[in-house]
Amino acid sequence: MLGRILKDLFAPKARVRPGQTAFEAGVEAYNAGQLASAAEHFAATLRAEPEHLQAHSYAGGIDLRTGRFREALGHFERARTLDPQNAECHFGAAVAHRELGANEAARECCETALALDPGLHPAHGFLANLNFPGPFYLDVISMFHSHLRPRTYLEIGVESGQSIALARRETRAIGIDPEPKITQRLAPGTSILATTSDEYFAAHDVKAEFGGLPIDLAFIDGMHQFEFALRDFMNIEKHCTSRSTILIHDCYPLSRRTAERERRSSFWSGDIWRVILILRKYRPDLSVKVIGTAPTGLGVVRGLDPGSSVLREKYDAIVAEFLALDYSVLDADKPGMLALYPNDWDKVKATLQ
Repeated sequence: MLGRILKDLFAPKARVRPGQTAFEAGVEAYNAGQLASAAEHFAATLRAEPEHLQAHSYAGGIDLRTGRFREALGHFERARTLDPQNAECHFGAAVAHRELGANEAARECCETALALDPGLHPAHGFLANLNFPGPFYLDVISMFHSHLRPRTYLEIGVESGQSIALARRETRAIGIDPEPKITQRLAPGTSILATTSDEYFAAHDVKAEFGGLPIDLAFIDGMHQFEFALRDFMNIEKHCTSRSTILIHDCYPLSRRTAERERRSSFWSGDIWRVILILRKYRPDLSVKVIGTAPTGLGVVRGLDPGSSVLREKYDAIVAEFLALDYSVLDADKPGMLALYPNDWDKVKATLQ
């Protein structure tokens, strides 16, 4: 017993960092939602330890949440200096820069964050919104419905039903998805079929299901690999007229990583961008535009020709040709090659006459 007491008495004491107690109290207050108290504790931490990385990060986060953007930027810039490899600090600086109106600085910080941590999901969405200000793609689709007032609407890849729920009450709408998980209230004229798009077109009389009418408006948002989207386009166009419209999601990728054929991050658009290149090369008769709407652009194809057989006849050769095409081909002129169009509804509407 005496030996243990003497050992404890003369053992070297662990050195407590000057600001540690205040920092721990700050974290506890932060987790309890007591932001004002947490801010005071982190300020005390930084008075004792001006280079306390985590305290700068927490303080910056609180300043963002309370609208103190310049103060937040100061904390995150200091944190970036202390730990240049910390992706979250770069992302915090990006958010602060955007709130202060410095979009280019925000973009630079966000791209640095993603280079350090490609899986930082909030940074992907943030960068997409920086690149594509204006109405979100679902809002743009809603505008198409309101302006075109389609009698019929076909959607491939309905998932939870967010986009097909935009169909108007008087529109006959059909949604195709092998595993639909509908959480939205749908219009009475909407049907969901649990099947793949290939199976649907092979087994169903599309014209009959639309009461003898053509497809006025369609939206392709199924498999994120271009050959599937290309087949969907070919199958839909057969049931359209020259005044029909086909919308295609995910046509303007954010980055190489998010545009790969295999999913490597939660933010993923796949290689649908190849469809735009294909249509522009092999179907110059079509009007092809990609509206710059977050998160990854919305393709708009008009001037359709239901009698065209070019894509069908050359399908295998086209797929092989564009599978061999590397993402770096877009480096030459990504906006031009992908027919990027302003996310301005008045300008979009003018093209729908």
